[in-house]
Amino acid sequence: MKLHSQIIGQGQPFIILHGFLGMSDNWKTLAKKFSEAGFQMHLVDQRNHGRSFHADTFNYDVLSDDLKQYCDEHDLKDIVLLGHSMGGKTAMLFATEYPELVSKLLVADISPRFYPVHHDAILAGLDALDFSKIKSRGEADTLLSQYVSEIGTRMFLLKNLYWVEKGQLGLRVNLEVLKNHVSEVGEALPVHAKFENPTLFLRGDKSEYVMPNDEKLIKQHFPLAEIVTISNAGHWLHAENPTDFYEAVIKFITLNT
Repeated sequence: MKLHSQIIGQGQPFIILHGFLGMSDNWKTLAKKFSEAGFQMHLVDQRNHGRSFHADTFNYDVLSDDLKQYCDEHDLKDIVLLGHSMGGKTAMLFATEYPELVSKLLVADISPRFYPVHHDAILAGLDALDFSKIKSRGEADTLLSQYVSEIGTRMFLLKNLYWVEKGQLGLRVNLEVLKNHVSEVGEALPVHAKFENPTLFLRGDKSEYVMPNDEKLIKQHFPLAEIVTISNAGHWLHAENPTDFYEAVIKFITLNT
């Protein structure tokens, strides 16, 4: 059970972990830019997402274990590790468990705290997609719009559609397992987890995922953490303001290297 990834470029390994219901494809444009700056990009599909394997177990312990196996398989050390949202939680846990492997950690728009379940409408919408009747992306979007009004979010979700065979659409995500284990996505970082290498938290100025009162908790787990706000961006800050996001990341990962 190996994680699927897209590897771009040569240089210091730089792993990016997508968020809940996302996939490695979401990061290809930015990854090409990072590779041009001298990094070997590893865009990883986490289990039950993208082209990676499906499994009944889904929590941050196994997501971190999957990533360790991936690093061992590709002999990756001295890595730059960036995770967005759920991927940020995986990245935080991995860095605290294997600090010797991670030179710099970047966490995009998520804090170490607990988050209540808030994906109900999205999961209900995806669950309502009946691919015995739906034969095009347009039809899927029309149905999904009854559950998710924001077009950008729908476009993100519809990236999970693929042609299983001619005339037959399906979802890449393991929807049943993700529905059953959605509460795991909001779990807090373990109380005593700590990572003492350079860390950057990036938050969108229109997002409420990382708030001023999160700073104390962030510093408890990540004493060297800096927090940077990306303007004109919400939770999908890397997609909403990729220019400022790239500049903040490249400044951080090239400093003192």
